[in-house]
Amino acid sequence: MQKRLSAAARKATILAVAKVLFSEKGFYGVSVDDIAKKLGVSPAILYRHFASKEDLYQSVLHDIASQRENYVEAIVKSDDSFYEVLKNITHSYVDSVATDPDYLRMEMQSALEGNHVTQQFFENRWQPFLDYVEITLCELAPQNDAFNVHPRIASLLFQGIIREVLYAKCIYESDRYRDFELHDLVDHVLVLFFNAIGYREQK
Repeated sequence: MQKRLSAAARKATILAVAKVLFSEKGFYGVSVDDIAKKLGVSPAILYRHFASKEDLYQSVLHDIASQRENYVEAIVKSDDSFYEVLKNITHSYVDSVATDPDYLRMEMQSALEGNHVTQQFFENRWQPFLDYVEITLCELAPQNDAFNVHPRIASLLFQGIIREVLYAKCIYESDRYRDFELHDLVDHVLVLFFNAIGYREQK
């Protein structure tokens, strides 16, 4: 006889399956019936735990948010230079995405659907990086430790190259970059980023 799942275990299973389906088809491409069928249960089981598909989707996002990276250790391990801090927190971020790439797929689906509410959630995940790059460049420019680049545009450049690395390695699993480990590829593009903004270590 199959052991009956506890309410907490059942809810966790629903969230895990829903996240995979939402990442593959987006919010609008998945129905409650689809999720129930994948789980092998009736839709009524899902409604015992979640009031609606919207509630389930928000719960998936909350589950992702609760697993956010802690960058304190990454910063402590750095030598306080712009390069080392950004490299270490980027490694921490890409490691978490590589462990659970469904998060990145959900971000892609949200952008395609034009869902502004959920897109804001994903943009907030990038915000610590963008703020750090922008604020640091504002501090470095007067000291001539970086080119006179627009800090906000530079932060967009950073976001774009890291996102493309994650797409190549975690989503597309591109043969073109198979010979590069994820951290090595990140380090290569970070060097290009710092060269592009003319960053120089302070003496």
